[in-house]
Amino acid sequence: MKITINRKEYSVNEHELDRKLLWFLRDELGLVGTRYGCGAGLCGACTVLVDGQPYRSCITPIGAVADGQLVETVEGLGSKQKLHPVQRAFIEEQAPQCGWCMSGQMMMAVSLLNNNPTPTDTEIEEFMTQNYCRCGSYNRLRRAVKRASRY
Repeated sequence: MKITINRKEYSVNEHELDRKLLWFLRDELGLVGTRYGCGAGLCGACTVLVDGQPYRSCITPIGAVADGQLVETVEGLGSKQKLHPVQRAFIEEQAPQCGWCMSGQMMMAVSLLNNNPTPTDTEIEEFMTQNYCRCGSYNRLRRAVKRASRY
């Protein structure tokens, strides 16, 4: 079976289809930007995009996203030469405090802006608070998403 992650195709053994996507990303591919938080799909630190929609990789089996779907992690957003607008805005607004939730927050922001390029403050808050930020950086997150929407 094949899985496409950050526009690269990987093979997955049939016996691994029940394995959680998070551990495949981190342990097999070395994509450690996707964080382990709660392990129950509640906090959002492990959020990746699957065909542009946010998925909790800690509870998503590889088999659910293999064969035809595009998985995108924070490592796939931009490059050293050109940051993704969300990455740039998060840096400019100094959104991270401890940083643990930030990769999941960025993936949520990308999903929101892909589906709603000019969200209101209320729409940003409702969407972004689906991911927990233990440091309470929600105001900076809202400003960063708003800034990214202008790029």
